[in-house]
Amino acid sequence: MHPYVKSIRARLEEHADPVNAAPMKRYMRDQFEYLGIKSPRLAELLKEHFAEHGLPKVADLDAIARDLWRLPQREFQYTATILIGKFEEALPEPFIETLEYLMVTKSWWDTVDTLSGGTLGVHFKRFPRTKRKYLSKWRKSENFWLRRACILFQLNYKQETDFDLLKEIICENLGSKEFFINKAIGWSLRQYTRVDPEGVKKFAAETPLSPLSRREALKWLEKRKS
Repeated sequence: MHPYVKSIRARLEEHADPVNAAPMKRYMRDQFEYLGIKSPRLAELLKEHFAEHGLPKVADLDAIARDLWRLPQREFQYTATILIGKFEEALPEPFIETLEYLMVTKSWWDTVDTLSGGTLGVHFKRFPRTKRKYLSKWRKSENFWLRRACILFQLNYKQETDFDLLKEIICENLGSKEFFINKAIGWSLRQYTRVDPEGVKKFAAETPLSPLSRREALKWLEKRKS
């Protein structure tokens, strides 16, 4: 285990709270163990750790992230995503392999969405060649978390969103029975209504979206009417 991970592990385990851990585990459908450190407290503890120990070297980030991912409690995976987020403008191009590993391992919406809407979106902007290669592969993947990432990576692009690309990827997933795909479709479209509400309304009217996707996509627009 990387020494940086050992120091983080010691700090977080010292502040474990079993009373919080049980409901946190239930909220995630009993898929993951928890130390019982809620998000605000986790942020405080990591801020203290970074102040005392500094941030690791970029070159060590792959090993650190994978070590954190192997630990059983979910707070360590959250720590990995927070650390990676601090380096997202400096990550080397091959770090996409690390991001792929993290998204297909211990997959759930909490980590996949954090990585997709943040670090992955930045990485694809910085490295168009990597974007083309991995989007081409992930769009056709049987792993729906990777397809979800393809739908969500533009969440924070605003006016830079490639709406035609988003529509293409959404259409590739029409008819899916997977909740997390249909939810992502709606979320991505809802986010884009901030930029082009008429474009989203037109696409929703012309496209056989699932009821969930349609409801999520038009939620903000419906609220404006009422």
